[in-house]
Amino acid sequence: MTSRSAPVDGFRLAYDRFGHPGAPGVLLLHGWPGNRQDYRRMVPLLSGAAEVVPDLRGFGGSDKHAVDVRHFYSATAQAGSVIGLIRELELSQVVLAGYDVGSRVAQSVARMQPDLVAALVLSPPLPGAGERVLTAKAQTEFWYQAFHQLPLAAELIDGDADSVRNYLRHFWTHWSGPNFTLSGDELERLVFDYALPGAFTASIAWYRAGAGMVAQSLAELPPGGGPRIHVPTDVLWPVCDPLFPTEWADRLEHYFTDVAVHFAYDAGHFTPLECPEQFAELILNRTRPGG
Repeated sequence: MTSRSAPVDGFRLAYDRFGHPGAPGVLLLHGWPGNRQDYRRMVPLLSGAAEVVPDLRGFGGSDKHAVDVRHFYSATAQAGSVIGLIRELELSQVVLAGYDVGSRVAQSVARMQPDLVAALVLSPPLPGAGERVLTAKAQTEFWYQAFHQLPLAAELIDGDADSVRNYLRHFWTHWSGPNFTLSGDELERLVFDYALPGAFTASIAWYRAGAGMVAQSLAELPPGGGPRIHVPTDVLWPVCDPLFPTEWADRLEHYFTDVAVHFAYDAGHFTPLECPEQFAELILNRTRPGG
């Protein structure tokens, strides 16, 4: 049964709980253009853990307030809601996993409240891309982040089911690997969420808050220029993701003190759905004694 959190900054998160109370806590954070259902294939694989799977602010069943995006939809603000949920559920030393938006939010939680996090298991984006995100090749992929800054994006897409369907289908097709296809039923479930009036606009508030990959890479401190994340981190890097070439994994040690990189050779961007067994195994390894 879906529950709703206590408010943080006036935002309540919708979340599902699975597994056994008292088992190691695992939080799974989704991406764009998705929602908490991104983890539907992984949840059964983590049955020995106490799993919590929320919708982030602006997504799915969580609140979608039309407020100042830079203050309420930034990575720090999203992390504040996740920290609030961890504390509300009285969890400690959780394994925090995420991809896409969820990866960035998980990293923010680890920076803000490392005592709550036993380990991170992440797929891109990760820090270290730096100036490479501005190359012509990269910008042919990241164009949508600039588009989302324009009022035109919401004017063209928000509340129009056909426009939402065509737009989401593009990303779920183009970003996925050769062995994955989002079913028509699953696409329609996403369309149902994203086509509600205001829902698409709320989902891109993340980018309008300056939390997208391009903005963050430009604001990123150079290697060695700031504090690193000290939480033990596993990175699952999908080889077939057109957004994040594997070469961009070369600077991670400048941003994490304890990081291991694992490659998903046949997967594209949507790692929880494309390689759920590999993702789940990395999480389970971190829930075991000595992990």
